[in-house]
Amino acid sequence: MSRLRLTGVSKRYGNFLAVDDIGLELQSGEFVSLLGPSGCGKTTTLRMIAGFIDPTLGTIEMDGQILSSPAGSVPPDRRQMSMIFQSYAIWPNMTVEQNVAFGLELRRIAKAEVKRRVGEMLEVVHMNHLADRYPAELSGGQQQRVALARAIVIRPSVLLLDEPLSNLDATLREEMRFEIRRLHDEFHVTTVYVTHDQAEAMVTSDRIAVMNHGRIEQVDNPRALYDRPKTRFVAGFIGRTNFIEGVTDGQQISFDGFALPRAAFERDVPSAGKAVFSVRPHSMRLSDRPPADGSASVGVVVVERAFLGEHWDYVVRPRDGTSPLRVMASPMDDIPVGASAWLEFEPRQMALIA
Repeated sequence: MSRLRLTGVSKRYGNFLAVDDIGLELQSGEFVSLLGPSGCGKTTTLRMIAGFIDPTLGTIEMDGQILSSPAGSVPPDRRQMSMIFQSYAIWPNMTVEQNVAFGLELRRIAKAEVKRRVGEMLEVVHMNHLADRYPAELSGGQQQRVALARAIVIRPSVLLLDEPLSNLDATLREEMRFEIRRLHDEFHVTTVYVTHDQAEAMVTSDRIAVMNHGRIEQVDNPRALYDRPKTRFVAGFIGRTNFIEGVTDGQQISFDGFALPRAAFERDVPSAGKAVFSVRPHSMRLSDRPPADGSASVGVVVVERAFLGEHWDYVVRPRDGTSPLRVMASPMDDIPVGASAWLEFEPRQMALIA
């Protein structure tokens, strides 16, 4: 049985459909992110799971029990869930230790047990040496650790996180992504994580549900989402990509300025008509000389380039075409603007999306 199940969940505000027929299942101990741009419905979905908002249509179940439906909802404090907000929401007048103990004390757990569990949790989040500090004396990352500790110490059935790293600087965000994943691997709490940051979702998640205009476009593990996006939106939102359109005649696929054999593609390509592919900048190889093995390559001209330290970011154009392509290359591949070069394709890394 699934730990958490959303079936046909929709939320309407007047004429505006914020969430449109969401279906999603989480297994026990699974970490799933709701990823998408602002206004896509991910936070509304999370708030319905938490019980703060009732769905207009559909049901939300946990362990087979209906928590939310248009007929009514179980109150948030009876859902066995913990939620972490953007603002951390830790009590400024309580010490770190008191903040973490707060939820346990509300549940009338014995003082000795509270002391033991709080001590263990503070050690897990590396905050035991700061147990007597107040929030104002902590950094943003330390405050986030306190919020995580307070949420997990009560042993919730489901942990909900609403853009928890958005208030941190870039370095701390990167550090806390791995910290969140480490804590999940230790406690295996079923987790729903809302973010608009692709890197956060990729680092933390077992699966990612990409949302757009209130709907889930694709649910998959991070690698599959990146390598095999099913829609144009997913391909463009998860990392950078090139969209190239071709026409197939059954034997080869003709693109703007070059052609590739249809048989070289991993997925079935229509035997006739148009086909659109997502091609990641790093999945092509740019060289100043033609490949010796005569593989799938095309002559190009370098139109633009930018050196980004770890790699070159090139924009090239096929010699016989007009459509630019963005390519990532090694710092050693120093090819000047205006020079001729060869671009080598790997058809198995070209994702068919239409």
